[in-house]
Parts: sequence; structure tokens; C-alpha cells
Amino acid sequence: MADTLDKKQENRNTIDMHYQLMDTDKSTAIIQKAMDLAREEIPKGKVATYIPELGKSDPHQLGICVYPIKGEKICLGDYDVRFTMQSVSKVLMLIVALEVCGLKNVFKKVGAEPSGEAFDSLVELDVNDSKPYNPLINSGALAICGLLLPEVSFQDMLRYTREICSDHEITLNQAVFDSEMKTCSRNRSIAYLLESKGVITTDVEDTLKFYTKMCSLNVTAESLAALGKKLANDGVCIKTGKRFMSSQTARIAKTLMLTCGMYDGSGTFAIRVGIPTKSGVGGGLLSVSDKRAGIGVFGPALDAQGNSIAGCKLLREISNVLRLNLFYDPEWNKEDHYDTVVSNMLETSVGI
Repeated sequence: MADTLDKKQENRNTIDMHYQLMDTDKSTAIIQKAMDLAREEIPKGKVATYIPELGKSDPHQLGICVYPIKGEKICLGDYDVRFTMQSVSKVLMLIVALEVCGLKNVFKKVGAEPSGEAFDSLVELDVNDSKPYNPLINSGALAICGLLLPEVSFQDMLRYTREICSDHEITLNQAVFDSEMKTCSRNRSIAYLLESKGVITTDVEDTLKFYTKMCSLNVTAESLAALGKKLANDGVCIKTGKRFMSSQTARIAKTLMLTCGMYDGSGTFAIRVGIPTKSGVGGGLLSVSDKRAGIGVFGPALDAQGNSIAGCKLLREISNVLRLNLFYDPEWNKEDHYDTVVSNMLETSVGI
């Protein structure tokens, strides 16, 4: 009996070591070095200008917060700078819709497949006569908002966002909201197309306002890390034990973040980084390293897909070193992956 108990404890310790990050000082040094490398990518990106207010962002800003389930929080750079969630809010809207409306009702309105198109595309809706491919693109999020609107108010969503992000300073950025509403012709077109197909049955303008308000919530990289930590811990706040969503909802959210969270760059990101992540054109990245840590990144200079160009580089640099990759296993990481034949082939042949 004693031998069995000792073996079980040994197994638990092995599992804990597998999921824990390095000690705080080593992790901080690694992240700082990665940030220095990531900053070199900033000149290759541009801030979003199709929303005029976002065009005022400083492209040189970069910050990260890594919030381990076990261990100390690591915050570097512009981690406390406020920016708007934009499409990162789609994860919150999905979570609440799954909890309030139920899985079947959600997936009657949206699919669960990568679209392969830009985040604001309406091609697949018009040509294929289909519902939105997934809830993490604009058309899918608008469909989710139409489902939510009769059930919850924006104030309900704001309260939930503040609590799940452990940040009671989150507010609506009125300037960004006004700017978006004046320039949202494409989203308005998507919403009316969804109404014509019976996907949205609520008032289109009210649905559009609800969606845009959620996109215009001011957060920080630290806020997003706190949200990511709860997702990494099966939807539960490790400090209080409060459950913010069911295990099923947490699992669905993380799965869709991995497969669809980076728009038409999701597949490449999954190969390079291997961390479920949702981006927003405000420069935010919400990342979830399951059972390890929640991560929030802010870097407003964007790549061609609308993802933070320095943020993606930063996550790529720390993914395997800090054991954040979803598929990390110490027994399978004995060689330098840059020296393998397959890695070289991918680098030279398909642009990974």
C-alpha cells in the first residue's frame, strides 16, 4: 500500500513538473530576450487604420503578461497599457453564448471550421449560402450577438468581462466605439446578409451596436492573461475556486482558438507556436497554455492577417522554451528542432 501511494505521489510530482514553467527569474530572462527579438518585427507591420481611432496607436508598443497556474506572474514592457479588445472579445461572447443559450443553439447559428478567408469576409456566406464558418470571425460573432441579445445586456457582458479578467477598470472606449460605428459598412453588410438568411433574427442595428461595444472594451495584456489563466485551469479561478464556465465550454473555446483564432493565419500559427490564441486588430493576443498559464500580449503593429506581428514572434520564441506549446513533452524535445530535416524542408518549401 505504501509503495502504491509513493508511486502515485511520484506520478503527481512528474505531472506538476511537466506543466510548470521554469523558475521566475529564468522565465523572465527568456521572455525579455524574446521581446528584444520581437521588436525587430515591428517595422514590418502597420496599425489598423480602417478604424480611424485605432490608427492613432503607437506601433512601437509591446507588452506581455504570463500568468502561470503555479508560480509568479511575469509582466514586461507595455503590459498595463489600455487598448480595445476588438476580436478577442469574440471568445467571451462565445463562452457566454454556450453557457446561456446552450451548445446546440450556438452551433445552429455558426459552424466550427476554419474559414480560410479574411476575418471580415462575406464571400463564404454569399457564394456558399451557408451559416458562418465559425464564431471567431466577424460574421460568426455577429451571429452569436444576435443569439445573445434577447438573453443578456451589454452591462451584463461588461460585468462578466471585468470579473473573468480580474480587472474592474475595464470600460467602454467611447471614442473607439463611435469611430467603429461610423466606419462599419462591411460589418453592417454582413449583418444584413445574415438577417436575410435567417441567421440573425434580432434587430440588425441593435445587434451591430452590441457587437461593436464588446469590441470597444478597454483591457490590458494583464487583463487578458487573467482570462487566459482561468481558461487554462478548466474555467476555474484557482485563487477563489469560482467556476466561470463549464469544462465543456472551456474546451470548445480553446479548441476554436487553436483552429480559428488567428484568422487565415491559424494553421501556420498552430504549427509555429502551438498555443491556442485569439487575436484582435487592437493589437491584443489572448493565449492559453492549458494547465500551465494564461498569456496576454499587446503589440498594435499588425501583419497582413491582422495579427500582432511582434506578438506572434514573441509567442513563437517562448513557446517551446517555456513549455507552453500544447504538444510539448520533455521526452519528445531532446533535439534542436531547427536541425531536423522536416523543419528545414518546411522553412524553405512552404514558408512556415
